[in-house]
Amino acid sequence: MKLPFTLEQFLDVFRQYNIAIWPMQVVLIILALIAFYFSIRNKTYSNKIIVIILAFLWIWMSIMYHFLFFSSINKAAIAFGCLFMIQSLLFLYFGIIKNKINLRFNTDLYGVTGVILIVFALLIYPIIGYWVGHVYPSSPTFGLPCPTTIFTFGILLLSTTRIPMVIIIIPFLWALIGFSAAFSLGIKEDISLLVSGLLSIVLIIYRNNKLSYG
Repeated sequence: MKLPFTLEQFLDVFRQYNIAIWPMQVVLIILALIAFYFSIRNKTYSNKIIVIILAFLWIWMSIMYHFLFFSSINKAAIAFGCLFMIQSLLFLYFGIIKNKINLRFNTDLYGVTGVILIVFALLIYPIIGYWVGHVYPSSPTFGLPCPTTIFTFGILLLSTTRIPMVIIIIPFLWALIGFSAAFSLGIKEDISLLVSGLLSIVLIIYRNNKLSYG
């Protein structure tokens, strides 16, 4: 796939973004940990907090990354930003208004896989990036699309109810788009984006069918 930017330009966008928003990266990680914490605590308001955090993360990526930074080297970022904004609204609609998402950690296949993806997104992903030479600030930190999409898959796998499939479409599309671009540029840590997307969508579809037919 022919990209309209080089690897150097791509990494420089990360650099500009990370310098501009510091120390917001720390806040975003804290929000992710809060979301996971409430999936374990299971209070009456836990689900709403988790969903609001997910919605915030996707609107953050829409505006702060795609619109303000990535669009400087790739005009398609405007379309990506719009999709990410829609994803944020979908979380609010299905999670808050319709109350169709119930996110709670269980020690089953889905819960354990979800936790693995969450830990991967927050800890292992940046370690792999550092190991292959993507050193901060020229690296994709949490709050940028690829690690945050992996985190999103992990959180959604914690659901104890059927996940509306429309919620999965945009993250899965990004897993395909992000991986193809990253593969062209040699961003090795983003191989995990495709793996997590495929694994998550298979497990979510299987669980949805299992819950439907009981």
